[in-house]
This record gives sequence, C-alpha cells and structure tokens, in this order.
Amino acid sequence: MARKIIAAIADSTVFLREWLVHPQRTGAVAPSSPQLGAAMARWLPANPNSFVLELGPGTGAVTDALLKHGLREDRLIAIEHNPNLARLLRKRFPRAHIITGDAWELDTLLAELPEPVKSVGAVISSLPLLNFPVAAAEALSEKIRAVLEPKGKWVQYSYRIHKRRTRGASSFKLHASKIVWLNLPPARVSVFQK
Repeated sequence: MARKIIAAIADSTVFLREWLVHPQRTGAVAPSSPQLGAAMARWLPANPNSFVLELGPGTGAVTDALLKHGLREDRLIAIEHNPNLARLLRKRFPRAHIITGDAWELDTLLAELPEPVKSVGAVISSLPLLNFPVAAAEALSEKIRAVLEPKGKWVQYSYRIHKRRTRGASSFKLHASKIVWLNLPPARVSVFQK
C-alpha cells in the first residue's frame, strides 16, 4: 500500500512539473484517477488480438487501467507528445509500443512501426481537445475514424461535464456517456462509434 502511495505522489509530481512547462499540451494538473481509468478501460475491444491506440497517456494512469482490464501490453500503442513522459512510459510498459510524437500524425506513426498497424479496435484518448481549435479537433477525429476497425470505439474524456459530445466528434455516433465524479476535476467519459 505504501508503495502505491509513493508511486501516486511521484506521478503527480512529474505530471504537475510537465503541466507547468507545457500547460496547453498537458491539459490537467494531476494524473487520471483509477476510477476514470476504469471507466475508459471498460470499452476495450472484445477481440484480444486487436490493437488499442492510446493518445496522450501522460504518466500512464489510464494505461495501467487498460492493462488491468485485460489488454495485452504488446497490443498497446501509445502516442505521447512529451518526450519526458514517453521515456517514463517506456520504463513502465516495456512491451508496449510507446511512440514519442504528435497524435495528429497518428496515421504516419502507425505506418512507421516495425510491423505497421493499419487498424485498431479502440482509441482511448486523454488529449485535452478543448484546448485546440475546432478544426484541429475535427482533423484528429477524421484520422481516428480512418484507423478504427468497423465497430471500433473512440473513448474520450473531457472536463466539460455538462456537455455530452466532445469537440471533434461530429462525424461519430455517441454510443455512451458517463460522468466520473471521483477524479480531480470530475470528468465525462464519452464513447463514440463509427
């Protein structure tokens, strides 16, 4: 138990430091709570061989939840813009495909993997889409749509809890939406389908 508390404090310290340096790109002042991670992880694809693409994993709080909910580490591809956080993720999840890069280039980054990935069963996103212009969010959603398998899901959280549809999701069907109150701050998890 003490080890978990120390790890949580360390993650919060790293996250806060990165937020102070890059507030526009980090989007939060603390890592996601276990409850938020679990709410996102419940939407993993049924097929255990499907890849899952995580956008903006930060310190890996949601990543950890995905693995605890049964995702094989070798089926996880995570794109993290911040090189310091990407290094941390590579140490924590050595069998996952951790890419230092821009989520808006996800199609190119997936194609450049040693074994290129053409489609994923789910996209799990912690990106602060409200911090980006509408056109940028729409461009990202089109790239997400292009890589999702036919019944794939895009799981996105937002701190704008009163709004069920996140920025950029206009071409997706809203499948489910839930507020996670046990998070700092509370967040809405929205699930979209092609």
